[in-house]
Amino acid sequence: MATVLICDDHGRVHGGLHRQVADLPGVDRVTTAATVDEVLARWGAERPALVLMDLDLPGLGGLETTRRLVAAYPEATVVVLAADGDRESVAQAIAGGARGYLVKNASATELGAVIAGALAGIADVIPAQATPADRPQLTEREQQVLEGMAQGRTNAEIGRELYLSEDTIKTHARRLFRKLDAGDRAQAVALGFRHGLVR
Repeated sequence: MATVLICDDHGRVHGGLHRQVADLPGVDRVTTAATVDEVLARWGAERPALVLMDLDLPGLGGLETTRRLVAAYPEATVVVLAADGDRESVAQAIAGGARGYLVKNASATELGAVIAGALAGIADVIPAQATPADRPQLTEREQQVLEGMAQGRTNAEIGRELYLSEDTIKTHARRLFRKLDAGDRAQAVALGFRHGLVR
């Protein structure tokens, strides 16, 4: 059983997340923090299995808090909470040590998949950095699907944009996951940022 620390100063946001996360299998405790100092103190004292970090954290912000937390505790697993479409901040967070990301309006299924993957240690396979020689070779369709995922679009939305069925998108997504060695959408996007496939 694991503890999850939610870092967010908006009661509405972390209140809803608190309830969703607490109901997930494998989670026995959910705590919250609202400032950088509180995040660092709680992680040092409680060693949560996962930190959900709001990029809009007040003060230094979620990006700098993530950097400081990972610098102080390299073993910390951080998944950032980002606004839909805020790809630049996500990329910076991944570069700063975050293991993945979730959009704030993510479905319960997406939330569960990302947290389950993080708790299982799947996120730890994301490389610290990648060279062009290490970059997976994606087909044009796989690249388009990855970019759609990075923009927070569902499979159905990506399919409509590309004039393809949702099943076809799922097939491309499965191949994409295999090439990236990703366990889910969030990890695929994180790896995409790391490999320079998504900007």
